[in-house]
Amino acid sequence: MTKAVLAPLETIRTRMVVGVGSKNISGSFLEVIEQQGWTGLWAGNAINMIRIIPTQAIELGTFECVKRAMTSAQEKWKQTDGPRLQIGSVSLKLSVSWISPVAVAGAAAGVVSTLACHPLEVLKDRLTVSPEVYPCLSVAISKIHKDGGIGAFYAGISPTLMGMLPYSTCYYFMYETMKKSYCKSKNKESLNRPELLVIGALAGLTASTISFPLEVARKRLMVGALQGKCPPHMAAALSEVVKERGILGLYRGWGASCLKVMPSSGITWMFYEAWKDILLVQRHPL
Repeated sequence: MTKAVLAPLETIRTRMVVGVGSKNISGSFLEVIEQQGWTGLWAGNAINMIRIIPTQAIELGTFECVKRAMTSAQEKWKQTDGPRLQIGSVSLKLSVSWISPVAVAGAAAGVVSTLACHPLEVLKDRLTVSPEVYPCLSVAISKIHKDGGIGAFYAGISPTLMGMLPYSTCYYFMYETMKKSYCKSKNKESLNRPELLVIGALAGLTASTISFPLEVARKRLMVGALQGKCPPHMAAALSEVVKERGILGLYRGWGASCLKVMPSSGITWMFYEAWKDILLVQRHPL
């Protein structure tokens, strides 16, 4: 639902991040409408809708699984005096109490979902940035495979993982931390829907702001081949952006990204927490 409604902002964000067209949000909107009509604002939305279902399912499922496993392991280690590393006759006690299960689970969620669904991300970006070259999904799949084989569907996977780690770790860590802190300050066990919406939006805003320069470099690498000037690695992509646009160029498209990320993140967490509560009640009725 959120992807369908916010698709125009995703289109504008992608175009601005990779340096296609106007440098401001309103100018990009008008440019897309002028060149492709209103439907151009939803370019690549079909593949985005297909992409988000497995991505969110894998990401949130991995997050919950790893978080629970890490929390359970830490509790067991506390009872057994923690894990030990044996080197010959020397036994070293490893302290793991400082490791945040939420941060580890967030990082794992981002990595697993990225590895599983990256080809769909590549297709979405190609359809969004170059609709004249890739007019539909079937043509995009055929052309990408013909030009670069299976490996072409994983173009930019290294910078994607590098960018996903800080984003995903921060995103889940900030959400859980803000939720727990707010509940503690208000003496509440759970949050209502509007509160979940706001905290989810703030978590998305924080994570997106911190990792946005890496997102710019990632998008540049993923679609750079279309412009005939693909930088060899992430550091080169960042350097190229700074050289062309200055330091502020690393945050080009940040406004459009926030307009998309905040409601998307807030609605995602609101629906996720609501359905989780419903399913837990059905599984374990009072």
